[in-house]
Amino acid sequence: MALALFDLDNTLLADDSDFLWGCFLVEKGLVDKSTYDAANQRFYTEYKQGTLDIFEFLAFSLKPLTQFSMQELSDLHNEFMEKHIKSAMTAKGLAKIQQHREKGDFTVIITATNSFVTKPIAKAFDVDALIATEPEIINGKYSGQVAGTPCFQGGKITRLNQWLESTSHNLEKSTFYSDSHNDLALLERVTTPIAVDPDDELKATALARNWEICSFR
Repeated sequence: MALALFDLDNTLLADDSDFLWGCFLVEKGLVDKSTYDAANQRFYTEYKQGTLDIFEFLAFSLKPLTQFSMQELSDLHNEFMEKHIKSAMTAKGLAKIQQHREKGDFTVIITATNSFVTKPIAKAFDVDALIATEPEIINGKYSGQVAGTPCFQGGKITRLNQWLESTSHNLEKSTFYSDSHNDLALLERVTTPIAVDPDDELKATALARNWEICSFR
C-alpha cells in the first residue's frame, strides 16, 4: 500500500488547530486572556516564520492539559470540535483522502500539533493513522511534558521513520501534502511532494522544483 501523508493545520484544515485550541481556552475563561492571547499569537507567528522554539511552545501549550481530568478534557474537546474544527475541515481535503483510500493507499495525518488536539480530528477525517507530537501521561493525567521527539520540522522525519520501522510501510510511491516550509525536509523525502495552499517560501520552492501546487480551500 502506498502512503498518502497529509499535514493537518492549514492543509486539511483551513485553519490551525493548535492556535484554535488556545483561542477556545481563552473563550471559555480557562486561561488568562491577556497573557495567553499574546503568547498564542507570538508562537503562531514564529511558526509561520520558521523560528518557533518547539520546546518553549510545548511547555506553553501542554500546561493547560495538566489542570483537568481526562473526562473534563474530553468534554472540552467535543465542544471545541463543534465550535471550531468542523467548519474548518476542507471538503477538498476530505475528498482527497477518500480518493487515496479508493486507490488502496494508506492514509496518514502527520502533524506537529499534539495528539490530544489532533486524535479526534484525525478520526473525523477518517484516516488510517495519526503521527503527532505526543504529550506525556503519568498516572492517567497529562504531565505538561512531551514524550519522545516532537513531530516538527526534522522531527517529522524522525517520528515517521520510527513509525515505518514499526509497520510494514515504506516511502515507495509515497505522497505528502503540506502548506508549510516547515515541512520541506519531509516533502523532499517522498516520491510525490504536493504544496497545498502553500506559504510564500514553500510556494517558491515548489515552483523552482516543479512540484504540484493545489488548493483545498
